[in-house]
Amino acid sequence: MKRPERETAEGILFTDEYQLTMAHLYFRMGLHEKPAQFDHFFRSYPDYGGHQAGYCINAGLEWLLDWMEQAHFRPEDIDYLEHQTGQTGSRLFQEDFLEWLRGNGSFSGITMRAIPEGRVVHPNVPLTVVQGPMAMAQILETPLLNHLNYQILIATKAARIRESGRDKLLLEFGLRRAQGKGGNAGARAALIGGADFSSNTGISHVLGYPPKGTHAHSMVQAFMALDMSELDAFQAYADVYPDDCLLLVDTIDTLESGVPNAIRVFENLRQKGHKPVGIRLDSGDLAYLAIRSAKMLNDAGFSDCSIVLSSNLDEMVILQILTQISEEASRYGVDASHLIDRLVYGVGTHLITSWGEPALGGVYKLVAVDRDGKWQPAIKISESAAKTPNPGHKHVWRLYDQRSSATADLLSLEDEDPRQMDTIVLRHPTDHTKQRSLDQAGIAEVEPLLVDVLQDGQLVYDLPTIDTMRERREADMGRLDPGVRRLINPHIYHVSLTPRLWQQKQELIQQARQQSR
Repeated sequence: MKRPERETAEGILFTDEYQLTMAHLYFRMGLHEKPAQFDHFFRSYPDYGGHQAGYCINAGLEWLLDWMEQAHFRPEDIDYLEHQTGQTGSRLFQEDFLEWLRGNGSFSGITMRAIPEGRVVHPNVPLTVVQGPMAMAQILETPLLNHLNYQILIATKAARIRESGRDKLLLEFGLRRAQGKGGNAGARAALIGGADFSSNTGISHVLGYPPKGTHAHSMVQAFMALDMSELDAFQAYADVYPDDCLLLVDTIDTLESGVPNAIRVFENLRQKGHKPVGIRLDSGDLAYLAIRSAKMLNDAGFSDCSIVLSSNLDEMVILQILTQISEEASRYGVDASHLIDRLVYGVGTHLITSWGEPALGGVYKLVAVDRDGKWQPAIKISESAAKTPNPGHKHVWRLYDQRSSATADLLSLEDEDPRQMDTIVLRHPTDHTKQRSLDQAGIAEVEPLLVDVLQDGQLVYDLPTIDTMRERREADMGRLDPGVRRLINPHIYHVSLTPRLWQQKQELIQQARQQSR
């Protein structure tokens, strides 16, 4: 795709057609500049089939803001819209609307609050709150969901993989299997969610992290095709990278050829004063091969060499590998704890694609419209009560119990502050029979989650570094109940409404049903 075409495809027209036709309708009705509020949230955690998430990791905000800063209706975009026609050949967009877009077609009027990247987040909690002129806030829906949902999905997968690997070194290896340039967004999200490094050279440079990687099987194959050996290939690699030598040992036979040849090369490096990094295992029974390889390396005096595992890893595969090592290592004379401590995980396809759950059910719903200077809550009713959004202008709070563990996220009306309540009543969002009460003596902390990000299109937020996002993730994960962090059948984290918000929601539902009769 040529540069002008790319600017069109990835600029302000990076949205769905129905967003533009709705914006045109708002213009025709005189509603295009009426302030409106949309909430972005997801309805359920990722479900990978045999295992499920009990939390998500927020990600993607900075890249959305970067896109919004640049996106606007250029003359080329207006010209394209001017020539769009409907089924009868008439223009879809009238000239007065296009003229309005020429002067107002940017996100300079958008105000935004959001939960920072790296934070643990839960279903039905507004992650991003958008306020602004109805037409432009509507056009923002598709690009906002595109930028945020995928990175949340990948950051969550990375956090689960790191959890299963007991916080050992995690490398993101997925660029070759990613969906196009989404590999860049996926690598960034993986770094936020738990990966230490990525093999993706370009995005690693942009984000300030050294890319990581070793050689492929093709290097050994090339030497063999030229009448040389696996040992020759390993030695050549070691000669070029004597202080960064990590060898892939399963091209021929891992235990009979690969590891013994790697040890010979490592002995040569040691004699020259260099310290080898380790070996990589990319096929076969990784737990068994890790144990046997560790024994061979230990006996040769290389007990500090890393053993990198790759090949379709995910959180459940890693959990099974560690279980098998814990059970079997001792029979081969290997200390399981020491071996587990030296493992490194290279995770590719199953991380970058969020294997088992390819999309996050993130949505962007109108929840309020300005009416005479006040926010009038708006409601959408679904046949499923769980899909009915929580209306109105709201605040989001996280409640921590006396153990300093997160016990609930609470949605309140804009004039409510649970820090000022003697007793906090938490209502289930959809089930009127479920509620509980917490007195202030049982609450260690009440934390507001949403922060101001944009004010009339101007950034009012200090964008955090990846390191800061990681620290937030680690802190939030540390304050989650172990049951919520569980990889299989996690405990349900409570997201609740204040009684006033719950009552407002019920009244709006009743009004909407009466109006429809």
